[in-house]
Amino acid sequence: MSLSAISAHESTTGADRNQTRFSIVSAAYNVAKFLPDFIAGIDTQTFPAERLEVIVVDDGSTDETTRLLHEWQQRRPGLVTVLSQPNAGQGSARNFGMEKARGEWITFTDPDDILEADYLQRVDEFLQKQPATSMIATNRIMFHEATGEITESHPLRWMFAKEDRAVDLHRFPHFFHGSAPAAFFRADVLKTNSLRFDDAIRPNFEDGHFCTSYLLLCEQPIVGFVQSARYIYRKRADSSSTLQNSVSHSGRYLVVPKRGYLDVLRRSAAATGGYPAEWVQSLILYELSYYFLAETAVSITAGTAAQGEVAAQFIESLREIRELLDPVVIESFALRRFDRVWRDILIHGLSGEPWVTPYAVVQNFDPVSRRLKLVYRYVGPAPREKLMSRGLEVQAEDGKVRDHVYFGRPLMYERIAWLPLNGTLRLELNGKPVDIRQEWPQPALTNVRPVKIERWFAAEEPKEDVEKRWSDLPIKALGRSLPVRQRYRHAWVLLDRLHDADDNGERLFEYLRRSRRDVNAWFVIEKDTPDFERLRKSAGKRVVAYGSLRWKLLMLNCQHLISSHADKPVHSPDEIVRLIEPKWRFSFLQHGVIKDDISRWLNPKRMDLFVTSTPQEHESIVGDHTPYAFTSHEVKMTGLPRFDRLLELGNQVPPSERKLILVCPTWRQWLAVPKERGSHRRVVTDDFFASEYAQRWLGFLRDDRLRELAAEHGLRIGFLPHPNIQPALPDLQLPPHVEALSFVGNDSQRLFASAALMVTDYSSMAFNAAYLDRPVVYFQFDADLVLGGGHTGRQGYYDYERDGFGPVARTEQETVAAVEALIRDDGSVRAEYQRRVAATFPDRDGQCCARTADAIASMTRPRGSTRSSAAARK
Repeated sequence: MSLSAISAHESTTGADRNQTRFSIVSAAYNVAKFLPDFIAGIDTQTFPAERLEVIVVDDGSTDETTRLLHEWQQRRPGLVTVLSQPNAGQGSARNFGMEKARGEWITFTDPDDILEADYLQRVDEFLQKQPATSMIATNRIMFHEATGEITESHPLRWMFAKEDRAVDLHRFPHFFHGSAPAAFFRADVLKTNSLRFDDAIRPNFEDGHFCTSYLLLCEQPIVGFVQSARYIYRKRADSSSTLQNSVSHSGRYLVVPKRGYLDVLRRSAAATGGYPAEWVQSLILYELSYYFLAETAVSITAGTAAQGEVAAQFIESLREIRELLDPVVIESFALRRFDRVWRDILIHGLSGEPWVTPYAVVQNFDPVSRRLKLVYRYVGPAPREKLMSRGLEVQAEDGKVRDHVYFGRPLMYERIAWLPLNGTLRLELNGKPVDIRQEWPQPALTNVRPVKIERWFAAEEPKEDVEKRWSDLPIKALGRSLPVRQRYRHAWVLLDRLHDADDNGERLFEYLRRSRRDVNAWFVIEKDTPDFERLRKSAGKRVVAYGSLRWKLLMLNCQHLISSHADKPVHSPDEIVRLIEPKWRFSFLQHGVIKDDISRWLNPKRMDLFVTSTPQEHESIVGDHTPYAFTSHEVKMTGLPRFDRLLELGNQVPPSERKLILVCPTWRQWLAVPKERGSHRRVVTDDFFASEYAQRWLGFLRDDRLRELAAEHGLRIGFLPHPNIQPALPDLQLPPHVEALSFVGNDSQRLFASAALMVTDYSSMAFNAAYLDRPVVYFQFDADLVLGGGHTGRQGYYDYERDGFGPVARTEQETVAAVEALIRDDGSVRAEYQRRVAATFPDRDGQCCARTADAIASMTRPRGSTRSSAAARK
């Protein structure tokens, strides 16, 4: 029956007020703790219960789900029907329930979600007004179970921004809907066409495939976006939903693209005789944006399945998908973040044909050295490049080729070149001049709303927060005053973390105060911290409280901002960015030697100086075909400033006095979360003490053989976990023979100097031990997860077996045996590890601070000046 016939039938019969209007079909598996909310949401519906049926299919639950459902059925026998089947998956359970459904419209509410009391009534009222509607889409509201917060934060919330409305997807192709739980379907369309959920499409898009397949069967894809019908979607606190964990599932890369995306694209293309319907393409591009975004994440807690053969097959599926996507639609897609490079990869990177951008982008300009950063991208062989200034060919002074790696493959290359700006600049690629522009192209604007055009021609200034604007005026005026400008003229502002010091920022500050008094150096840290009081005693008012008025005046006038950390509150604090556009140069001193690939985290950050310490680390960042966006223009191998003092302290402790087995595990991002939004401070999660991390490290520390070894050789065992794990120390129940060490109140460098050996897992602090020729043991019980991208980075150039400074162990017993072997070897580093240390640190000369200070100073010297710190001290 056509929609027009249905409409006519309903208008003449009044839709038979005694017929079942809605069937709620729900697949339940081990959801006992969520059922009370789900049941209450249905029991309190204002829609007449006699026109509603609820069919819940218990999919082989092993918890209290079955009992709770049957109790509900007994309470509401005319409303609730409970069916059971052996566990076969959500799609299979929904299909089973659909076969029994008697309603005109069927929906598939998930049993961990909640329906507001007027949900069904709102849908019914809409359908009475819009009887030609093909499908209903309801308004998904996010319930964050961990915090209890309810927000309208769903990424597609804009589709429900206005009043309830019916949308023809052919006329408005940027609309679509892919959630079966938050949708209603005409039962006759489902049953006439025998449409079922494809339960092989896992771990996601089973719903999207079903919704799209349904709409492709309809005469017209008219979707009612019912803003007033609120569907409360639960975002589970334990991240246990299939959607939240899908990136680690191989099916997301092998099955979903083939059985899901390609299936609906091909069926739609067959119906149109060309490209698929634009709304179908929009849906698939929306889905693909999540794949690309996952690849840009610094780490993925559960690891990603997009590796090796799985990644290779996914890329082949992407090529097939690309053939069914109109380049115009790819260029204009603007429903969600879709980076320029993602568009270029889809259009050109997967085509197999050589390509180069017909433009180059000036990404940066250094007014002191008068050098600019020019960038373009290409696929295939590098184009013939000709750079000209004043009509003469010039060469890049610093440059590289960066790989854009997605799904384990370089899918596009990026040429980065730093050039002197001495005259008119021209770039030719493959013999043709290219457009030189300031930014990458924005999405093509193929749909323009009236409000957009009105804004283009609006004369009024953007509105500001008047209260903030007036309160800022006195601070800005004071910052421009002569006494303040003289006090903070050419200031160097140094810091480590906001709430603690004792890292490269403090070490460089000490050096400047001792050896470079010509530098106007200041140190910043939060006031109510132990390190603030300690530093105030030695440096007086040169130590400034973060967030204070003095700090604001300092930041308004400083020339350099220098830190071992590159988080936003450090390099772009909101309180200052609101007042001025920062003019300072930012120097990243690093917290440790980089060994993992953290390019996804670092690349977006603006860095004028980027300190490295080892040849291997340096090459992994500035070398060709690496994922980092930095070149030798910004990156200088100076060594970490803290290495100077570390070396000095290490030389003061003879082997006979090295009596500490220093145990220093790093943290795990899934076990330590920010104390509050935007905070650097972290607290351990509720399940920390039951985690494998806590149990395995405690198992090692409690090992009787380790205790006996320490006693036999007169050694102490000290446990110094990463600062993010320190909050757990008081409750960790360490054995009596293990000392709990904290970064607060301890000089960590002295601990390394007095160490006989170090035990860690993946911590870059192992480089501190190696710098002092102290042996290292790596205890890596969760290597597959961490090295697969589950922590704060992904596998980089560094291989622990090949490059590490000691043996790698997987179990507690192997780790203890490795410690024993090193102790019986008199604590000396074996020859193979000594060679690795020598190759890693060819120059241990105590001049890291001097080199770093020179590199910072050179950024604000006129070009050609060679004045060094040595000259400055004369």
